Amino acid sequence: MAQLWGGRFTKETDEKVFAFNASLPFDKNLFSQDIEGSIAHAVMLEKQGVLTAEEKDAIVKGLAGIREDVEKGRLSLEENQEDVHSFVEANLIQRIGEAGKKLHTGRSRNDQVALDMRLYTRAHVVRTDELLKGLLEELLRLMEENLDTYMPGFTHLQKAQPVTLAHHLGAYFEMFKRDRLRCGDIYRRMNYCPLGAGALAGTTYPLDRSYTASLLGFEGPTLNSMDSVSDRDYLIEFLAALSTVMMHLSRFCEEIILWNSNEYRFIELDDAYSTGSSIMPQKKNPDIAELIRGKTGRVYGALMALLTTMKGIPLAYNKDMQEDKELTFDAIRTVEDSLEVFTGMISTARFNREVMAKSAMNGFTNATDAADYLVNKGVPFRDAHGIIGRLVLYCLDKNTCIDALSIDELKNFSDKFEPDIYDAISLRACVEKRLTLGAPSRKAMEEVIRINKTYLTEDHYE
Repeated sequence: MAQLWGGRFTKETDEKVFAFNASLPFDKNLFSQDIEGSIAHAVMLEKQGVLTAEEKDAIVKGLAGIREDVEKGRLSLEENQEDVHSFVEANLIQRIGEAGKKLHTGRSRNDQVALDMRLYTRAHVVRTDELLKGLLEELLRLMEENLDTYMPGFTHLQKAQPVTLAHHLGAYFEMFKRDRLRCGDIYRRMNYCPLGAGALAGTTYPLDRSYTASLLGFEGPTLNSMDSVSDRDYLIEFLAALSTVMMHLSRFCEEIILWNSNEYRFIELDDAYSTGSSIMPQKKNPDIAELIRGKTGRVYGALMALLTTMKGIPLAYNKDMQEDKELTFDAIRTVEDSLEVFTGMISTARFNREVMAKSAMNGFTNATDAADYLVNKGVPFRDAHGIIGRLVLYCLDKNTCIDALSIDELKNFSDKFEPDIYDAISLRACVEKRLTLGAPSRKAMEEVIRINKTYLTEDHYE
């Protein structure tokens, strides 16, 4: 059980304690970040005269060799080391000797792991943003294709007013756009380098923390060494953002599951994104949508676990903070996988336009427009509301709809009804009269699509 901190101790760590304490089985995910940070640290130490050029070159070459050997499978990350940092340093010392022992000058595992986790998280913030952008591009394509695909809009899962599929998909576009904005906010807040904070109180070595930060693509160094090694706010923020992404995906999946049912038949999922039943040959199940909906809970769990871990920790670093990794790694992987398969599922789905339009024509989705018609004829809105309510009751009793009633039947409820009522409450009219920005008419949606096309060309990390 190789350890780099054993000078103070007179006996070996108990094997079970070592296994319980060790983090290599999961923090090996930080291997490439540990190499990257160590190379930057060595370059900075040489610039400051702490290392000679020869020592720096040996360290950089040794680290590059370790990275290559791991990537090509010649070196296993499953060796008996406590963590990925010990693994890298032990292998470096074995390869280049005394110079390898100088790499740790001016840093602690505390600021080292803080750096590695920040580098890892930063990369996955960008990756999540890229996947969200890909989904938004697909949604925008579907919106353009479905400006005239009419469907019922719902409140309380009751048919309310007619909209278009473009408008419905546009609501999710706005949700995922906000998710991207959160990624950008998190990136900017977290993009400061903790390396050089030491264990908690900095170091006496003449480090150039600004130089190290620039080498690693950070805005600059963090400004308080105690906060640097104990800050997990950026992880909590990212897990909260990922939880919101999953909530949005889960809502969308719930609708797809409903739309895929025999009762709705709004959507036909591609065979590549569906499964069958082992006993019922007629079944085509929306398993991918259901799995994404189900996996939402594990991402929420990661957020709650880290919040709970951090809530009672005094300054500065405590071993509890090792618990920030496993669930975070799992949550990131879960969200990235979910975004990828969801985008594939929605991009290959087929929407049943005729079924959606027929559904929008039923359920009295034009009742509000019928009331508005009477208002435009001079009937006070509250009276018009009551008239249409009684008219709906009549239609329910006759098992018919407002459009199918004769003008004489309509006049039994109000003498303000004229033959132009039928045009006024047609599906197209109900949608196209709604011209305000954010409404479902073609004109309004074309403007929204134009705005969102411009948005997708912008760089959110400048």
